[in-house]
Amino acid sequence: MRRRDALSLLALPLLLPRLAQAQAPWAPTRPISMVVPFPPGGPTDLAGRVVQNGMQAALGQPVVIDNRPGATGAIGSRFVAGQPADGHTLLVAASGTLTINPVIMRSPGYDVERDFAPVTLVMTAPNMLVVHPSIPARTVADVVAWMKTIPGGPAYASSGVGSSEQLGMELFKLLTGTDAVAVPFTGGPAAATAVIQNQAPVAVLNAATVGVHVASGALRGIAICGPTRFSQLPDVPTMAEQGLPDLVSGSWTAIVAPAATPAPILDRLNEVIVAALKTPEVTERLARVGFAVDATDRPTLARLIAADLARWRRVVRDARIDLI
Repeated sequence: MRRRDALSLLALPLLLPRLAQAQAPWAPTRPISMVVPFPPGGPTDLAGRVVQNGMQAALGQPVVIDNRPGATGAIGSRFVAGQPADGHTLLVAASGTLTINPVIMRSPGYDVERDFAPVTLVMTAPNMLVVHPSIPARTVADVVAWMKTIPGGPAYASSGVGSSEQLGMELFKLLTGTDAVAVPFTGGPAAATAVIQNQAPVAVLNAATVGVHVASGALRGIAICGPTRFSQLPDVPTMAEQGLPDLVSGSWTAIVAPAATPAPILDRLNEVIVAALKTPEVTERLARVGFAVDATDRPTLARLIAADLARWRRVVRDARIDLI
């Protein structure tokens, strides 16, 4: 045996531990903080809690939910953007936090594409065009025709300035050439109540919020603002089925990390969280509140964020919505 080959064999035992270490998946060295920029009890908070146990079991460290509410998610988002990019601090972010705040707030204090790295989408629920049952409309075309009979347009219930529901209705107006006057309420349930009571007879609201009212007949569902029908209301057609394929509006929740987080850490977090989401227990728990599991790879989430940012930026500009 040549001397060089012999030396290589002698060195192999020394290299093996290093090779094994290099190939081992990333593991946290302390508890992981999952920052939820909203109070406990809401859908964004739920998105963090449904993957908490699965993450802990797979990663061998506690996962702590850290609620930091305020400024429609901006306060918690700013906090995470400034944390070390080592996989130990994550942001559980609503779609509005990532794709509406940056286009409707003058100074959100963070730049989504600069400050965050996508980990995975968690769950989705589409918005839905609904009307009071007394309105003579059962299709999108009917709603458009009815709206055009009212000088200045009808009042529509908005779940709040800068919500996906408000922007969804503004997008509907832009695409159909109709007018309507926003009447803001504090959140989706209050806006739904306003439509039920005929205070504002039309709205775009989240299907997870209004699905039960459509099922009971208190509201009439006209169209789902998403690519597919809503599983809990399969008889309500989509906007695309009724000639408006560009009217996409809904609520989703995702997990992101500080932007400089290394790819191996992001990949490991994606693997663990996606596995946790795909359990029957999590799927059933989210379905009970009107959300569907929609776990994705990192590039898919990046494309979704970019597409929604572009869509809402156009709507805010074209509808001349005042910045806040």
